[in-house]
Amino acid sequence: MKKLILTFLFAAWPSATLLNAEEPPGPLDQAHAHNDYYHKRPLLDALSHGFCSVEADVFLKNGRLLVGHFQFELREKRSLESLYLEPLAKRVKANGGSVHKTKAPFHLMIDFKTDGPKTYAALQPLLEKYRFMLTEFGPDKTKTKAVTIVISGSRPRASMEKQAKRLAGYDGRMSDLGKGAGPHFMPWISDSWRSHFKWRGKGDLPAAEQTKLKRIVQQAHKDGQKVRFWAAPDNPATWAVLQQAGVDFINTDRLEALANFLRAK
Repeated sequence: MKKLILTFLFAAWPSATLLNAEEPPGPLDQAHAHNDYYHKRPLLDALSHGFCSVEADVFLKNGRLLVGHFQFELREKRSLESLYLEPLAKRVKANGGSVHKTKAPFHLMIDFKTDGPKTYAALQPLLEKYRFMLTEFGPDKTKTKAVTIVISGSRPRASMEKQAKRLAGYDGRMSDLGKGAGPHFMPWISDSWRSHFKWRGKGDLPAAEQTKLKRIVQQAHKDGQKVRFWAAPDNPATWAVLQQAGVDFINTDRLEALANFLRAK
């Protein structure tokens, strides 16, 4: 009888292992890991906090796409494929078609640091290898998949515009806002905060700049585009301003702090 009771209790009550196991954090649609490769575990640290967007700078060197912000940082083992595309593919397969266990859009921004057309030409066969998980862009339609690639930096606009179909979107600038480049070519509008706003994250955002920010977001959203700023103050006051204004991606180097901020909201 005693053995029967113990068996029942263990069957009815979750094991200590299950009780202590951490559930993966829910995805954070607005969280963008700026220069993600500088973290101890590129990509993986951002994913562990629920980030849905990461940024990798790449150089074309000896026919390979290597990740780093400066030439002297480049290492053969730190390629775009090994640090990002390969591990993303493994997660997508493991999670049944999604980067996170809870299905959510995921973006990989690839910032070209070398010649745009040449770097893009080297990238295309690599993207073809992972086509099964990549969003497809057409003239008037976007087929969203697990990972959406956006090209920034030395962007090869002419090369990309010639393609009827692509596995990457083009990262626009404020000068492109409202100019008719639709979301099927230009899904994002990104720019330097410091180039357009004087506010530096202390006190209240001036009324004129509030109006300007609101106008930018409204126009981009009207055109089906998402908004991101780089070089904005990386602190909770700024994150709150961006979130309230409806900015789609909040740029940060402080993964845990931004994740905690967004979850508290």
